Amino acid sequence: MGLTLAQKIIKEHLVSGEMKAGSEISIRIDQTLTQDSTGTMAYLQFEAMGIPKVKTKKSVAYIDHNTIQAGFENADDHKYIQTVTSRHGIYFSRPGNGICHQVHLERFGVPGMTLLGSDSHTPTGGGIGMLAIGAGGLDVAVAMGGGAYFLSMPKIVRVNLTGKLTSWVSAKDVILEVLRILSVKGGVGKIIEYAGEGVATLSVPERATITNMGAELGATTSVFPSDEVTRAFLRAQGREEDFMPLCADSDAVYDEEITVDLSSLTSLTAMPHSPDNVKKVSELGGLPVDQVFIGSCTNSSYTDMMKTAAILKGKSVHPNVSLVIGPGSKQVLHMLAENGALADMIDAGARILECACGPCIGMGQAPKTGAVSLRTNNRNFEGRSGTKSAQVYIVSPETAALSAITGTLTDPSLLGDRLEIEMPEHFYNNDNMVVAPAPEGQEPEVVRGPNIKEFPINKPMGNTVEGKVLIRVEDNITTDHIMPSNASLLPFRSNIPHLSSYCLTPCDPEFPARAKANGGGIIVGGSNYGQGSSREHAALVPLYLGVRAVIAKSFARIHMANLINSGILPLTFAKESDYDNVGLEDMLAIENAPAQLAQGEEITVKNITRGTEFKTTLSLSPRQKDILLAGGLLNYTKNNA
Repeated sequence: MGLTLAQKIIKEHLVSGEMKAGSEISIRIDQTLTQDSTGTMAYLQFEAMGIPKVKTKKSVAYIDHNTIQAGFENADDHKYIQTVTSRHGIYFSRPGNGICHQVHLERFGVPGMTLLGSDSHTPTGGGIGMLAIGAGGLDVAVAMGGGAYFLSMPKIVRVNLTGKLTSWVSAKDVILEVLRILSVKGGVGKIIEYAGEGVATLSVPERATITNMGAELGATTSVFPSDEVTRAFLRAQGREEDFMPLCADSDAVYDEEITVDLSSLTSLTAMPHSPDNVKKVSELGGLPVDQVFIGSCTNSSYTDMMKTAAILKGKSVHPNVSLVIGPGSKQVLHMLAENGALADMIDAGARILECACGPCIGMGQAPKTGAVSLRTNNRNFEGRSGTKSAQVYIVSPETAALSAITGTLTDPSLLGDRLEIEMPEHFYNNDNMVVAPAPEGQEPEVVRGPNIKEFPINKPMGNTVEGKVLIRVEDNITTDHIMPSNASLLPFRSNIPHLSSYCLTPCDPEFPARAKANGGGIIVGGSNYGQGSSREHAALVPLYLGVRAVIAKSFARIHMANLINSGILPLTFAKESDYDNVGLEDMLAIENAPAQLAQGEEITVKNITRGTEFKTTLSLSPRQKDILLAGGLLNYTKNNA
């Protein structure tokens, strides 16, 4: 029996475990990336390990999230990241060089390598045949120190692509169709592997758009074969020596398979407030539009920008629409400026943003009250744009650009014949905004500003884990709900005490005060708790507030791992109906917690207030149990160094 592409890469990097779906494995990590929203904490954790130099083949720190410098906080964090990376052997991508996933795809990604990133959209690297996985910052710190990355062996889902995209239908429509079929929970515990005749018709940037938004499926990662299309992209980047052909064996066996006929797709949109709330654009024609954003790590490539410029050329943005465009990297922006496409955008009335995440994470360009905002980014969670009342629709660059002109949501098929944008034979390359680490033997001083505070470290698990229920939340609570990430809070990503006053406030403004008044407690959640971003602040801030356990119907993969890494018990209701029998401020207790953890998967929780008890499950490897007993991954790592 042959191997899938993902299985081949895992086998090549396997450190421990058996490649059997659901069992714990560990893999060697070749490359890591961080960004400044999660990076400060990751490097504080790396420093705490006491390892002098990273042991990966390449590690890169990007500044792309917190680029608005309205105060000293962001600039201080940037200086800390630049100096700590220089000291420890990590490359530093300066502000303005671009969004981490776009730049890494262009300049550093290598087919067949493993990439671990402290950002949930790290799977973008799967567009060139990497096994690229998003994780919490502490997992990335351990990997930088030479430690293996542990995960449950995922199931492998084959997405069979047939046919070819028709005029004005794009890669964004492909991944929206997959989201429509599988939902935001459909990829949990799975790797999405693309195959079939349709693969060869998609460019690397198109593949990267699809793997990027695979994160919205809850998937461990997504991956495309590395083929002649990949070789041509790397050759154009001046990196053909990094090419390696990779594909699944012809007799590979998959756990699941779906088929997407590219030729039958039409332009799609994800309606508010979920990436899987998908409808045809044609069904919503005439919807008035207030704002359009084209960019983000999903759709900011050279080809995306060139399509946008071609649609805008000679036209004017509708007077009721604010159009903002953010190229993904300095490389892209330079090429647009050089060939005149940037002038076409500006002439049409677009506002050009710096090469950064920007509006996608609510960092500027928040829509007006009740606005309809069309965006090419990957998430449209309520309030993520910076305006809670805004209605954010996820669309392709083609749909976005045309709608900016018409003033209403418009199907780009009305434009007629296909727009052909050729991939350049040579991309402009100037890596002068990537700073190499200090030479061997030099140890630069690490500069820490006053906004950088110590991060919380848990204590070993006590015999009884108990506390009041501090909050009850519904299904699909995101890390944006748990730890908001708007423009006013992002500058405090290295200040956990400050952030603690905002934890879960989108769900209940009284949560922080209640948690502090009770000395911590327990969170009760619905299904898919913690979906979205990989930010470990969604675990570190509850830890700071004294949260000892989260009991939910189900968890998103990365958030569950971050809870374990923080020493917080992530328990799943054995019967979902028990969720209804737990009330706010009920006192819960897990007696003999270490013994229960050691005995098996079933954990009994007593509801002291109601005089009842219920069963929960916690399916963990022996290593994960030891991490919880130690009070988190940092304690465990130190104990086993």
